[in-house]
Amino acid sequence: MDLKKTNAPVNTITYNKSVIEESTGNVYEAITIIAKRANQINAEIKKELIDKLEEFATYNDSLEEVFENKEQIEVSKFYEKLPKPHALAVQEWLDDKIYHRNSDK
Repeated sequence: MDLKKTNAPVNTITYNKSVIEESTGNVYEAITIIAKRANQINAEIKKELIDKLEEFATYNDSLEEVFENKEQIEVSKFYEKLPKPHALAVQEWLDDKIYHRNSDK
């Protein structure tokens, strides 16, 4: 997933309920699908962030010295400015990028 090319909003916005429920016919089912995708996106972002931060990690036994790593701070700031996982999931839903199926049917 390319987080730089996403057009998901950073701020909270209101969506039309009928647009959200259009493909499933049930707003609750649509929200459940979006929530599951948001959890997946959150796990991907968290893993990616941890991997990037481990590149800059310095292991020191001394608790007295605290080092500020500028690269680590820049990576953290980048991830803080990204849209939240739920906003990314809603945008994917609206762009029909989420595959879903009802196992009961």
